[in-house]
Amino acid sequence: MRILSVVGNRPQFIKSAPLSLALRDAGIDEVVLHTGQHWDASLSGIFFDELGLGEPRYRLELQTADAGAMEPGIRAAVEAERPDWVLVYGDTNSTLAGARAAGDLPVAHVEAGLRSFDLAMPEERNRIAVDRISTLLLCPDERSSAQLEREGVSGRRVVVGDVMADAVRLFGPLARERSRILDTLGLQPREYAVATVHREANVTQPERLRRIVEGLLRVERPVVFPAHPRTRAAIERLGLEIPLVDPLGYLDLAALASQARVLLTDSGGLQKEAYWYRVPCVTMRPSTEWVDTVDAGGNVLVDDDPDQIAAAAAAARFPDDAPQLYGDGHASERIAATLYP
Repeated sequence: MRILSVVGNRPQFIKSAPLSLALRDAGIDEVVLHTGQHWDASLSGIFFDELGLGEPRYRLELQTADAGAMEPGIRAAVEAERPDWVLVYGDTNSTLAGARAAGDLPVAHVEAGLRSFDLAMPEERNRIAVDRISTLLLCPDERSSAQLEREGVSGRRVVVGDVMADAVRLFGPLARERSRILDTLGLQPREYAVATVHREANVTQPERLRRIVEGLLRVERPVVFPAHPRTRAAIERLGLEIPLVDPLGYLDLAALASQARVLLTDSGGLQKEAYWYRVPCVTMRPSTEWVDTVDAGGNVLVDDDPDQIAAAAAAARFPDDAPQLYGDGHASERIAATLYP
């Protein structure tokens, strides 16, 4: 059996690492295509090196997030390889391009059925479109499977858990063992906050970004803010002054996030990672697809309100009785088994 895996950004590299191992163990030939949605070395190459991912057979090198620009290159790879499955992850433009470019071949969607119910988010529109294209819907939990049933989505639904939980299980201990990031930054465990901002809705709207930065400046120091290149450029254009550090590799960011006092983010992946690390999370978005983390009390939505950002960070505590969410860290093995007829 042959799988064409389409990846393009940091979260997808992380999700693909444990699944690539599981596919290999199951005797499945995986061909990896990197769309180039994240092309900066700090957001791309370093993850392949750190996570032991094989060199992609196809690199589009487009240096764009435009789904339409990605489709011809993906379609050419699909025609050359004629895989049994085209595998796509999450909700990015690379996900959408991979699903559309599959043509008559079956698509398997990892993280199917998630909904924030906020159609202003391009990611939400991508999730809906990809689920409607997909033959196999690999759901992280029963809630997402039930959502697909309510929508009348025709693909086969399988609840497998979350591959990000697999990555945390496999790489979290390795990160804390190998990384020296806390020493480098002069930090003590549980005595600092971590902030990340990268979503299009936050970075491309100047007033939203200005309010978020204002909120982060009110959070008790130290706040470690690894800045996506697009985020840094937007902050500099606005003339905002906030301490930033360069983007971090997965192992350094995992070590930093897992030992933080609180995590402030607009990232879907980091909301879950914070929950699994039992670190309280403040999400700077009006909605989230990971609603269970909010219901369980491990995550709070504050949108772009500076007062709420600062207050939520100060009050953040992870609940002692928080339940296990999104599987047991073995989703990859279930996915590999599900791909066989």
